[in-house]
Amino acid sequence: MSDPTALSLIPPVVVLVLAIWLRRPILSLIIGALVGLALYQPTQILNNFASTSLNVMSDETIGWLILVCGSFGALIALLVRTGGALAFGRKALKYAKGPKSSLMMTFILGTLIFIDDYLNALTVGETMKRVTDRYKVSREMLAYVVDSTAAPICVLVPLSTWAVFFGGLLVDNGIGSKGEGITVYMQAIPYMFYAWLAVLMVILVILGVIPAFGPMKVAQERALAGDPALKQVNLDDVQTSDEYAVKAMEEEFSLADNKGKLYNFLIPIGLLIGFTIYFEVDIWKGMLVTLAITLPFYAVQKLMTLAEMMEQMLDGFKSMLPAIGTVIAAFIFKDVCDKLQLTHYVIDSLSPFMTPKLLPAVVFVAMALLAFATGSSWGIFAVTIPIVMPLAIAVGADIPLVIGALMSASSFGSQACFYSDSTVLAAQGSDCNLVSHAVTQLPYALICAFITLIILLLVA
Repeated sequence: MSDPTALSLIPPVVVLVLAIWLRRPILSLIIGALVGLALYQPTQILNNFASTSLNVMSDETIGWLILVCGSFGALIALLVRTGGALAFGRKALKYAKGPKSSLMMTFILGTLIFIDDYLNALTVGETMKRVTDRYKVSREMLAYVVDSTAAPICVLVPLSTWAVFFGGLLVDNGIGSKGEGITVYMQAIPYMFYAWLAVLMVILVILGVIPAFGPMKVAQERALAGDPALKQVNLDDVQTSDEYAVKAMEEEFSLADNKGKLYNFLIPIGLLIGFTIYFEVDIWKGMLVTLAITLPFYAVQKLMTLAEMMEQMLDGFKSMLPAIGTVIAAFIFKDVCDKLQLTHYVIDSLSPFMTPKLLPAVVFVAMALLAFATGSSWGIFAVTIPIVMPLAIAVGADIPLVIGALMSASSFGSQACFYSDSTVLAAQGSDCNLVSHAVTQLPYALICAFITLIILLLVA
């Protein structure tokens, strides 16, 4: 195509419509790519798709993402199997003296398990529900605390699956050089206002500074009357945007050692943080050294045989396949959109009407609505980052602020959407009715989103 035209908008529109309808980000991206190739060269769809997909698979960023995301899954599987995080619940019984302290211990555990929101959501709820039940805390309140320390905490900590995924996308879109994706991501952390507010909000709710209100108040009153949980719905009937990964994590969790030691969780996490920092925020090198030490550390304790550890690691790697597949499909889709000059068309069309001050707020509102509607905190952003970031550069917007707005929208969608993966897993781990959990936490999420919008307008 010699000049960018409005036809270039058709593929992303197709992807967004299919993502909302099907809640299958990988399928939506592939269909969108095929539609784009049909517009680009109708008679060469097969050849162009084959060459584009091969070019993507040979990309160094894709190779890095596959290795790092897969190794994160492998480490998470080992951590789950040892039952180290579950040991925290037994320790918490010694320090939890009432409703507030039991919820604060829940918050602390959620903060410690920053490596992945799936691991966080399942582990924290399962670990703490017996403790909070003792002090007549509703399962809805427990699930809210769990959900507020899942995606928001993972977003704010640069050593998580979220940071790895979005850091890779930033590199692929030219926002950071190779190997610098996490560094660029870290520069935006202060501007991830929704995540900061969600964490602050849950602390204030736990301490009673912000009282329970609306549906949450009803749930708390019911718990005080001796009924902490409504009847659970069958979560197998709930379709999330990443069902395979959700079910894989649930299966891993069912095999966890109920007599695990807390240090078997804390030591590998400490190693990962320490070595990643030592290697100048090179998370791949940090992960390699962590695994090289963790495997013999577990072997000496006879927690698992080497064969069992390898099997767990492979299962963990497989649990990350949806994330890996999403980013591969997103890279293919981006390449097709580049052929159609989508970015040039968007920049030419919107630059005259968009100001650096207005863009972060517009990005937050638009992406928050999309993330809420689709339940996809990764797939939708893989589609829109190639459009948003070049536009931000073209209008002279503050790049870390725009990234912060994107990540704020992503964490809002993950927490607020009724059928997002982390919402479902928070309800599952807390043994809470899914609809009741979603309804009771939504007012708190909306308050944080509104304040985030105001802040973005003020600081831009």
